[in-house]
Amino acid sequence: MAVVISDETLCAAQLSANELKRELAVLLFQQDRLTLMQAASLAEISPIRFQHILASREISPHYDVPDFEQDLVTLNSLGML
Repeated sequence: MAVVISDETLCAAQLSANELKRELAVLLFQQDRLTLMQAASLAEISPIRFQHILASREISPHYDVPDFEQDLVTLNSLGML
């Protein structure tokens, strides 16, 4: 699905197209509508860069104990533990 936003709207918001994608990604991540990976993909930046943006805005990365436990299971299944 393509979304078209006029240049006039971007100009009024004082944002480039890439900045608008990044702002939308941050907002959707903050609302728990996208995962970190999905939001980074929407913003067209690396997950690490996206985490830096979140940190600069004091937004939690939503990484909790169940996420950590799942990562441990994944790492174990890959033989990395």
